[in-house]
Amino acid sequence: MFLLETIHPVAGTGMFANAWWMIAAPLLVAAILLIGGRMLDAWGHYLAVAAIWFSFAVGACLFAEMWGRPVTERVVESHLYDWFSVGAWSFPVGLLVDPLSIVFVLLITGVGGLIHIYSIGYMAHDPRRRRFFAYLNLFVAAMLTLVLADSYLILFVGWEGVGLASYLLISFWQERPSAAAAGVKAFVMNRIGDVGMVLAISSMLAMFGSVRFVDVAAGAAALEPMWATLIGIFLLVGACGKSAQVPLQAWLLDAMEGPTPVSALIHAATMVTAGVYLVVRSHAIFEASPVAQMAVVIVGTVTLLFGAWIGCSKDDIKKVLAGSTMSQIGYMMLAAGIGPAGYAFAIFHLLTHGAFKANMFLGAGSVMHGMNDDVNMRHYGALRKAMPYTFYTFLMGYLAIIGIPPLAGYFSKDHIIEAAFHANLIAGVCALLGAGVTAFYMTRLMFMTFFGQERWEPGVHPHESPKVMTVPLIVLALLSIIAGAVMNGWIQGWLEPAAGNHPHEVSLIPTPIGLLTIVVVLAGVALGWALFGRRSVPTTAPASSNPITITGRNDLFADAINDIFVVQPTGAVARGVATFDHNGLDKAVDSSAYAFGGLSAQVRKLQTGFARTYALTMVAGVVLVGVVLILTHLA
Repeated sequence: MFLLETIHPVAGTGMFANAWWMIAAPLLVAAILLIGGRMLDAWGHYLAVAAIWFSFAVGACLFAEMWGRPVTERVVESHLYDWFSVGAWSFPVGLLVDPLSIVFVLLITGVGGLIHIYSIGYMAHDPRRRRFFAYLNLFVAAMLTLVLADSYLILFVGWEGVGLASYLLISFWQERPSAAAAGVKAFVMNRIGDVGMVLAISSMLAMFGSVRFVDVAAGAAALEPMWATLIGIFLLVGACGKSAQVPLQAWLLDAMEGPTPVSALIHAATMVTAGVYLVVRSHAIFEASPVAQMAVVIVGTVTLLFGAWIGCSKDDIKKVLAGSTMSQIGYMMLAAGIGPAGYAFAIFHLLTHGAFKANMFLGAGSVMHGMNDDVNMRHYGALRKAMPYTFYTFLMGYLAIIGIPPLAGYFSKDHIIEAAFHANLIAGVCALLGAGVTAFYMTRLMFMTFFGQERWEPGVHPHESPKVMTVPLIVLALLSIIAGAVMNGWIQGWLEPAAGNHPHEVSLIPTPIGLLTIVVVLAGVALGWALFGRRSVPTTAPASSNPITITGRNDLFADAINDIFVVQPTGAVARGVATFDHNGLDKAVDSSAYAFGGLSAQVRKLQTGFARTYALTMVAGVVLVGVVLILTHLA
């Protein structure tokens, strides 16, 4: 039995009543940086960093206070004000601070704060650095609104804010046509997902008369299966858009056009995890519909394989990591779709992934910083000696993501594979295969970047990044090492008030499936070493006739498929409507105007201005009336 369904949240007092400051601080600083102008260029970024760490401090205090409370008092609701009312419906604004939202707060502000510090060095020479930090603060404020909201309506406000901020950050270097196009693409594809969110919220309002999480969770058990399935599918569509899951995944790789700190913030700790948060937060709806649950499992399973496929085919270091992100979020969605046995594992992997993936994205940025912004791994090689801090911190992220014990991914991802085998054999096999492929393409990345012969372009002199960039890497590398062991077992009990009891037992001793997973991972590592560690890497990608390679290099032809099935039909409909409007409606309106204009011209001829003409007209009228009366009388 889920506590959120049976225990009403307690009222927010003390620190919990001030939880809104976590959102207000970065939002206020974002406004100051955007309005303040050039006078803030020299020090505005420090204000932005301070705002994020202030929010982290408030979140840490709330976490500590929540830790000391009984389990039944860890769901705290703070009413802020009444927004508006429509008939019998009222829409208050409030925050829900519970074990689920508070771990997201710590992830968003903690990892986000490290990314802010890293950005001081990475964006040091950008003339629009102040605006960049304003957008970062705006993004964090929107994400905090999303995870702290007490209703789907307020969540949707943060959801849209994240979409806006991501557009601004992805297209930050809008002078590049590719960056501008990537921002628009992300914005449009997220709007498609937002249609699902709007339909879900509208359906909840019709079914429950409320969109508050507590009310929806309480009424979900009595919901008709058809409505539960519809609402679940609508929510899944929204989650697919925000978390880049199939079939709305095409925007994620293009989003690499943004500055590297944006990639770390969006693709590691915040935006792409919003869909997983939504599914877990809406667990009551999905449990009322096995069909919707299975849809989540299918989407997650397909995406984890598709993302790994793409990761194997790319030479752009950031796009390899983007494909990896798509795949890892697929694991989380798979776990969330399993049900009570997977909710905590989905969040567990989300938290560890936030640490090691941010570590690797920022590490990729450090590599680019030392390689004159070259992203092609075929131009790297032997960088471990030139960039030791970047190499060793990246190595920790690599070992964590492939699941080498005792690093973070070993505990979080392997639990998902174990739970998948217990829930669905096909999903378990696919998850196991994905682990092997992940080990292969991440090993490929490591050998192409840090080992082998130097393949540097002329004039490139690799060098280590400044401390303002390497210190965050060291912190994230430490988290990549210890986060899994620290949270293993604890996270299930901690999330119980929000995600329910967790029936799956956790043991530090590997199970047979766990041992099989390690074997498959080591096989993937061995294959990567055999193909890219023992052989020389050409500086240009060799031509390939292999359809698997060609498909991966072309992002599984997602853009072509979208163009055929969405863009072209939509364009044809738009052109048809425009043609009908021009040749039909416009001409009908124009014809009526011409007709009345012609009639007016003829009537105008009767207005001569001569009295004799008007008198003759009056006589003719009298005679006509007389004739009509005489004929009527005779009839």
